[in-house]
Amino acid sequence: MVSRGWVMHVDMDAFYAAVSLLERPDLRGLPVVVGGGWRSVVLAATYEARAYGVRSGIPMATARRLCPPLVVVRPDPDSYARVSEAVMAIFAEVTPQVEPVSMEEAFLDLSATGRRWAGPEAIGRWIRDTVADEQGITCSVGAAPSKAVAKMASRAAKPDGMRMVAREDVVPFLHPMPVGALWGVGEATEAELHRLGLHTVAQLAHVPLTTLRRAFGEQSAARLHTLAWGIDEDPVVPQRRERSVGSSETFSHDVDDPDLVRRQLLHLAERTASRMRHAGVLGRTVVLTVRFSDFTTITRSRTVAVPTDVTREVHGTACSLYAALGLQRARIRMLGVRVEGITEVGQTLVQGRLDEPERGWREAERAADRAVARFGHQAVRPASLLCR
Repeated sequence: MVSRGWVMHVDMDAFYAAVSLLERPDLRGLPVVVGGGWRSVVLAATYEARAYGVRSGIPMATARRLCPPLVVVRPDPDSYARVSEAVMAIFAEVTPQVEPVSMEEAFLDLSATGRRWAGPEAIGRWIRDTVADEQGITCSVGAAPSKAVAKMASRAAKPDGMRMVAREDVVPFLHPMPVGALWGVGEATEAELHRLGLHTVAQLAHVPLTTLRRAFGEQSAARLHTLAWGIDEDPVVPQRRERSVGSSETFSHDVDDPDLVRRQLLHLAERTASRMRHAGVLGRTVVLTVRFSDFTTITRSRTVAVPTDVTREVHGTACSLYAALGLQRARIRMLGVRVEGITEVGQTLVQGRLDEPERGWREAERAADRAVARFGHQAVRPASLLCR
């Protein structure tokens, strides 16, 4: 039986592209992307395509310029769902403590495994072999004492590899890494850490807490400090509830104005966060959905450092996800903003953002909620939405 204290993260390699190639084995080894027509965007790319600089989210025209021999295949949502379900069933053979993160990745609590397993390495090998044999795709495996380090270990193992990080190896594993590699550290946090002269996890781990508190606030500074030492108390939540809170809107005509898109994202974030506060829940993963004029749909998500119900946090993350797509006035038909990883407010200690000190945004928005409840939805609105 596996000793207590091991968490495993398993992530499929180039999942959507790999599944799409199951029906086209003749394309293996070629630079392939999943996407729609010339005016759509890349939904997923094989590692051969990535070698040319092609990545998910870039316009298809750009991908073709970067990689003239590029092969484009249409998305196959039914196959993605079927393979994902089969992969999750493989995980369940190891332990009942499986927390799906998305269709292509999950955390496993190895303390609940059966007696037939000799240890995390044996489990990792069995999972990789079984996924490859039964589903015809590869995966990368990381195991460590915590979810955060396990996630980083699987990333370090890509593609088609395995990395075990024992408790005594956590610090040597983490400290040479750039601060941006820490789970939950986004672009804004990374930029602020660089401004402070902190470029490696080791530098972050040894900086005085007072310095971090001045830049990020009490709770966020503490979170950064513990992450830098590989400490993460977040448990594996089996069969994470499919609860999510979100809003979407289809435009009456295709939109390509970035300013209009950002205003719409604010409107959706405001509506989503308000529903969360009304329900008394917090969420940890912000999901952006973009549907284009040719009905190609792309979804991107980011897990924030601490659970939130704040419009500003949801909107900022959604805008960051949108900006990372680099769409350059692509014609958009629908936008959606959703928050997943839902927990009850009373079950979670609300911490400040890693990007800045706490400034009372939550309290201000709850005051606005009370005004809306009393005087109607037009009582308090973000200034940028007053033209709606």
